[in-house]
Amino acid sequence: MRPVPDESGQQPLVQRLRAVIAAKDEQIAVLAAQVEAVLEREHRLELRVAELERRLSMDSSDSGTPSSKEGIGAKAARKSREKKDRQESERERSKDRKRGGQPGHQGKGLKRDPDPDDAQTAEPPAECRSCRGSLDGAGTVVPRWAQVIDIEILRKVTEVLLPGLACGDCGTVTYAAAPPGFHPGSVSYGPVLNGAAVLLSCFGNVPAERSARLIGMLTGQDVSSGWVDKAVARVDAGLRAAGFDEAMLAALAAENVLAADETPVNVTDKTPVPDPGPDGEADPGEKAGKPEAAGAPHVLVVTTPDGRLTFLQALGSRRKDSVAGGIPAGFAGYLMTDGYTGYQHLIGSRAKGIQQCCQHIIRRARQVQKLGPGGVQNWAGDIIAVLRDAHGAVEKARARGSTALDPQVLDNLRGRYDTAVESGRIHNRLRDWDGGGNHPGYALACWLRDYKEQVFLFTRDFDVDWTNNVSERGAKKAKRHQAVSGCWHSLATLGRWCRLSSYLDSAAAHGTAALDAVRAAIEGKPWLPPLPAVS
Repeated sequence: MRPVPDESGQQPLVQRLRAVIAAKDEQIAVLAAQVEAVLEREHRLELRVAELERRLSMDSSDSGTPSSKEGIGAKAARKSREKKDRQESERERSKDRKRGGQPGHQGKGLKRDPDPDDAQTAEPPAECRSCRGSLDGAGTVVPRWAQVIDIEILRKVTEVLLPGLACGDCGTVTYAAAPPGFHPGSVSYGPVLNGAAVLLSCFGNVPAERSARLIGMLTGQDVSSGWVDKAVARVDAGLRAAGFDEAMLAALAAENVLAADETPVNVTDKTPVPDPGPDGEADPGEKAGKPEAAGAPHVLVVTTPDGRLTFLQALGSRRKDSVAGGIPAGFAGYLMTDGYTGYQHLIGSRAKGIQQCCQHIIRRARQVQKLGPGGVQNWAGDIIAVLRDAHGAVEKARARGSTALDPQVLDNLRGRYDTAVESGRIHNRLRDWDGGGNHPGYALACWLRDYKEQVFLFTRDFDVDWTNNVSERGAKKAKRHQAVSGCWHSLATLGRWCRLSSYLDSAAAHGTAALDAVRAAIEGKPWLPPLPAVS
């Protein structure tokens, strides 16, 4: 029989075993904590990598990034994707259909002028182009013709004498008033050169120094960069004196539908910028990268859906009060905008309703589609399909002369929309994202749910378009000018550029040539938008 150890020998052994077990448990707990920390850090890094990959893959098709700022890889991927989509969507060409314009298509080529300014006759050919024989005494046929359209630039100096008469009573001499554009006792440039300065600076986005050089190269008349700047200032002063801003706001206020957009700009001197105040709102939209500060200078674009009137305004801030101040005070129709919430407080007091830009929604949906995993974000593609189907249905109804969609068609579209939105909300509500915020899919689904009526407004009122691309084109003008010149020196020069750009665009939309518009402004009779009809 094995001897049983006494208590004096057993007790130390048990204590040592318990101590070893306790130490192991403590070590296991430390290792478990370390493993958990590593897994958590790995999870956060995966989320961050996913966000970085999403941003790197963004291009002009799924964000507000202009195509000129796309990375080389993103641009190549977008073009490859667009080419594939075109190949998949192209229908088989009919065998009896030729390439190019079809019969009856109105071309845009040059047409022969039946009354040319200069008619000449070329020397007849001396030899046959086929057998090289002499053509002396050959019979004549109906001649062919060739025309060239060109412009002649002629330097013309006009002098106007201003007669003076001495008063028989007091002896005071009174001289005749100089015509518009002439200044007594001085030499000045005429409306054509002034028009060139304004067009190059405000429409061509060419800095004053280069504008002066271009004018000299094209016309042979050397001008200074200081004069170019003064020419622009004079035309701007003429527009302000004629009440151009007030006339534009009055004309826009009478419209039933307006489109609005805003874009940040660089201004060197920000001294006139007002205090943003505590009630500003950040942009909830899909702008690529970090949102712009609301207190930064912006250009606000307000335009009609058909582009007849385009009004650009310089804002010292993007706060909702500043943006609201740029919307005509008497406007009471529908406003087409992007996702910026600064317009929402206008509903009821200043606007009848808001149409959210569906093109912005499609871009955001494309971003979400790229996130995955697998097909979990296919609901975003369903949203894109619903919006496109709704637009197609509205276009077909317009072509039939209808003023509203068939209720059954509309109910079907709204039902598909609700199903897709709820799917996106459910599948992404518990999905983590970098920084601890909501997953982009969840944020988009909630936004689509909350702004559903503003998304579908164009299906209820056919005067409203489904995008605000018309105002975005105005915003691109400011971005292009900034890309060329870098910045504006002050809010005053920014406002001057906005006013002249609005004048040239709106006058051209009403059939007034740019040089004629500049000439009219110099003469104190600028083009002004038609007065709204009084009902």
